[in-house]
Amino acid sequence: MARGDIPQDSYHLVGVSFFILGLGTLLPWNFFITAIPYFQGRLAGPNSTVVTWSTNHTGPADTFNFNNWVTLLSQLPLLLFTLLNSFLYQCIPETVRILGSLLVILLLFALTAALVKVDMTPGPFFSITMASVWFINSFCAVLQGSLFGQLGTMPSTYSSLFLSGQGLAGIFAALAMLMSMASGVDAQTSALGYFITPCVGIFVSIVCYLSLPYMELARYYLPGNRRWHKVRSWRPKLSSCSPVHRHDPAIPLAPDEKNGIPNSPQKAALTLELDPEKEPELEPEEPQKPGKPSVFIVFRKIWLTALCLVLVFTVTLSVFPAITAMVTSSTSPGKWSQFFNPICCFLLFNIMDCLGRSLTSYFLWPDQDSRLLPLLVCLRVLFIPLFMLCHVPQRSRLPTLFPQDAYFITFMMVFAVSNGYLVSLTMCLAPRQVLPHEREVAGALMTFFLALGLSCGASLSFLFKALL
Repeated sequence: MARGDIPQDSYHLVGVSFFILGLGTLLPWNFFITAIPYFQGRLAGPNSTVVTWSTNHTGPADTFNFNNWVTLLSQLPLLLFTLLNSFLYQCIPETVRILGSLLVILLLFALTAALVKVDMTPGPFFSITMASVWFINSFCAVLQGSLFGQLGTMPSTYSSLFLSGQGLAGIFAALAMLMSMASGVDAQTSALGYFITPCVGIFVSIVCYLSLPYMELARYYLPGNRRWHKVRSWRPKLSSCSPVHRHDPAIPLAPDEKNGIPNSPQKAALTLELDPEKEPELEPEEPQKPGKPSVFIVFRKIWLTALCLVLVFTVTLSVFPAITAMVTSSTSPGKWSQFFNPICCFLLFNIMDCLGRSLTSYFLWPDQDSRLLPLLVCLRVLFIPLFMLCHVPQRSRLPTLFPQDAYFITFMMVFAVSNGYLVSLTMCLAPRQVLPHEREVAGALMTFFLALGLSCGASLSFLFKALL
């Protein structure tokens, strides 16, 4: 088929749609962790209706361990639905999975926004919020996997746009919080506006998904829309039940693709896509295929890289945001003290993490045969005591060795860049360590170990919080 026969993406609408869908998939996670000060304010004392963006809470708020629970209940669904991946995707139609997940997420976030105006004691408020976190992230896991499945049938450009949208979700959430805090309205109204923002984002994502069948390029590539695609005359005779051939999906990311790795813990979990964009060709009647790859053999080839990925996310999630969100400015109360955590914890982390991931577009060091990679990954364990010794007022055991704000900012920059780079590097190196027909299995294994690292880190955060 000639290149000119492939439909054009008029006004880049398909690309914009997938960019917005990528943004929408990770808005829930980022909006919940960025709003930790709001939730701590609601759980701070007997008068739970007090809404504040201040991070300086002590006493009763700690009894709920909100930072730890919100991290754990955000990552466990990812691990669970990674294990249930094959069963769900075979039994539930793709449209139901995507559209249904978006609608449920929208409704649950609307509930979160409505609770801003509801007077409620800390206990029930905590229970309802944790249930919302669990179900929202469960449906987000299904949504991400389903959308990556669709992107597997499309050129890699659209996967990059989708991942770029995911990469901006954390920055978008941090900026939304800063705007809410700087709006000048009362804290309750600013919190309501903050939680309405992701509702609007999810609604726009739903509109983008529903518009895809009306775009010629999307009808051409997406499996669910093939019934709208007219079979062209160059094809041999096909029966009405014959499938239309497309690219082979689910090949893990190539190491030389720009922006091919997602930007936050959750988004890296399902990054499987096509080889760089190629012309679709008719396959022979009975193509010769290599034998089914052995999971055990593939694991023996990538076990060290997979272990590095687990350790990277274990370290990251053990302190971010459970410990880092507790760090406050050592300066006197004022505007900088109020904006310190949103800027220096969440906004700075997402920007530097994105920068770290983009570095693998230019070089991959160390390579898959080097022993430097495990060493660099193990050195990140030092960030755990470094953050725990920063200016955290709610402590009873450890001293404060790094009280100045500059220490925390420096630690956070190196922490975020190293997280982004090492995650991207390990996800790039894994497919290079196996044969071409083993890449799908390698990608699935890396997805599982990534989810395992996220869950291990979230679980360890309880221990490190207790050590403070």
